[in-house]
Amino acid sequence: MAVNRTPVLKRCRSLNLDPTFLGYDKKSNRTSARAGKKMSEYGLQLREKQKAKFIYGVLEKPFRNYYAKADRMKGMTGENLMIMLETRLDNVIFRMAFARTRREARQIVLHKHVLVNGKQVNVPSYLIKAGDVIEIREKSKSLQRYKDIIEVTGSRLVPEWLDADQEALKGTVKQLPTREMIDVPVDEMLIVELYSK
Repeated sequence: MAVNRTPVLKRCRSLNLDPTFLGYDKKSNRTSARAGKKMSEYGLQLREKQKAKFIYGVLEKPFRNYYAKADRMKGMTGENLMIMLETRLDNVIFRMAFARTRREARQIVLHKHVLVNGKQVNVPSYLIKAGDVIEIREKSKSLQRYKDIIEVTGSRLVPEWLDADQEALKGTVKQLPTREMIDVPVDEMLIVELYSK
């Protein structure tokens, strides 16, 4: 299984991205070597794509597949792509504040701690639907790990399209998000331009 092992702060610097979008509190004081240099149009488009891939932890091939799927759907391709990335199971676990970072959420899913509508799901890219009930399985709820996580993420705002009960480690997907509800600093139009060349 391919894993992105790039140091997070270094990658955030090169993409001009705030680490808080990934769930990290740390800040980097260094500036990127390319800071201040003018970027070509292609460079800007590529950076937006890399940003989206890095934030959601998706590698190139699956990302291209998401784009192809979004292109076939009704509506705006860019919006469909962002909604699809946002409704990945690992991202939903992160959004419900059951994990400190998306990488940790991915690990929680892979380790079979998550139930969707009462069934165990260990696929981080599983796309959730409106009305799905997501919870951490009973056996895992008592683990110290989740007590530590809730301590850190307790004050995190849960998006309005989700309903999360952090005490019970259970949540419901009220509706699928619209682009306005997704607070990720990515310009999806540039990604569409990049792929439509």
